[in-house]
Amino acid sequence: MKDESQSLGVLVLAAGKGTRMNSSKPKVLETLLEEPVIYYPVEAAKAAGFSNIAVLVGHRGDRVEEYVKKEWPDVDVVWQREQLGTGHAVKVAGDWWMQFDNIMVVNGDVPLVLPQTIAGLYEKHVRMRLQCTFMSFMLEDPSGYGRVARLADGGVRIIEDKDAVDEERMIHEINAGVYVFSRDALAEVINHLGRGNEQNEYYLTDTIPLIGDTEGLVDVVLCDDPNELLGINTPMDLAATADALHRRILLRHMTNGLKCMDPATTWIGPRVEIEQDVFLEPGVQIWGNTRIAAGVRIGAHTTLRDVSVGEGTVILGPSVLSDAEIGRGAEIGPFAFLRGGVEMKDSSKVGRFVEIKKSVIGEGTKVPHLSYIGDTNIGAGTNIGAGTITCNYDGSAKHRTTIGEGCFVGSDTMFVAPVAMGDNASTAAGSVVTKDIPDGALGIARARQTNIDKWYDRKSVENQHKKDSGES
Repeated sequence: MKDESQSLGVLVLAAGKGTRMNSSKPKVLETLLEEPVIYYPVEAAKAAGFSNIAVLVGHRGDRVEEYVKKEWPDVDVVWQREQLGTGHAVKVAGDWWMQFDNIMVVNGDVPLVLPQTIAGLYEKHVRMRLQCTFMSFMLEDPSGYGRVARLADGGVRIIEDKDAVDEERMIHEINAGVYVFSRDALAEVINHLGRGNEQNEYYLTDTIPLIGDTEGLVDVVLCDDPNELLGINTPMDLAATADALHRRILLRHMTNGLKCMDPATTWIGPRVEIEQDVFLEPGVQIWGNTRIAAGVRIGAHTTLRDVSVGEGTVILGPSVLSDAEIGRGAEIGPFAFLRGGVEMKDSSKVGRFVEIKKSVIGEGTKVPHLSYIGDTNIGAGTNIGAGTITCNYDGSAKHRTTIGEGCFVGSDTMFVAPVAMGDNASTAAGSVVTKDIPDGALGIARARQTNIDKWYDRKSVENQHKKDSGES
């Protein structure tokens, strides 16, 4: 728990190029369970109760800044215009962190770090009145990571992998890249960093012996779970981290009552909220700010993104729902596609091969199969026949259709928007509706049927003539 008597600023380092990712994106914007990598350490800091947060950007920093400002307007952005190492990054952020008593520095590529871990680090730092506290973990293969060398005199230093000698490479205790500094101790040493190393950079790790030389109190907190602090440097690291997050998130939801037929093929994003007694069939993916109420059943190979699903709703798979609000007891699918701002009221139904876009489906209303409903408001208790289409686009602009309560829309009806249909009205099958239909009226908009007698005989004679003349 943080000590309210002291202020803390959390600086998330997100300026690196991430060259080993072989990507045009900044490393911290690589996608991890449908969220950028940077999302996770920032959210961990917020969940730990820390409110003073800044993200330091550099390589393609305009893209990172755009994301941060959109996602967290209360998070500051600090620029490192020239990337000269982590020590240089913290130095250029000095104007920001000098306002706090303590500064936590977190690498932007540690998405598995838990809020309670960094909260515990800060609590120990303050309680023991330390000048610097940082985290380490044990790794069987430490290749590529900075080693934590514990010295005979009780001191400690961190040796970057590229600068380590053979004996130092045998050390299995790894620097996690998560630090807490007292402001005064950091300010005293940050300008004394040098670049006499393999990468010709200013290392933040070099502050550790400098603080020790000034008789500052430095301590290391060994994390029990090494996976929690693993960084992301390659696409393989990204995949391994995704797998670890996938299992962590599923475990949390299943502990709270989620029933999952095949956990290996079920993927749930970090923002998703799920109540008790929800059942997921194999291949389900749930992303974004999705909220699923109790008693919902979601069919195989269904994808939900930014969807609110009411209690007792059944979604038959495969279906795709995005940006939709579903009421209680609704029925959806299979092969349904809802997108772009859809609201389905309680007990409504959207069936097989139906696409709904930016529309409201009223309580108890049914759109059972083979229809497209776009930019439309449909009242309660209405039945939409198979093959119904709302023609919402005239080639230059979108227009809305309004269908009232208690209506019966015949199969293969086309509504050419803008157009309205009153309550308790009907359309004849195959109608092309271009004018409003009043309450209680039947709209018929199709050509009168004409029957041509003996059509089969006439066509038979014509076909035989063609055959005899060699035309066929």
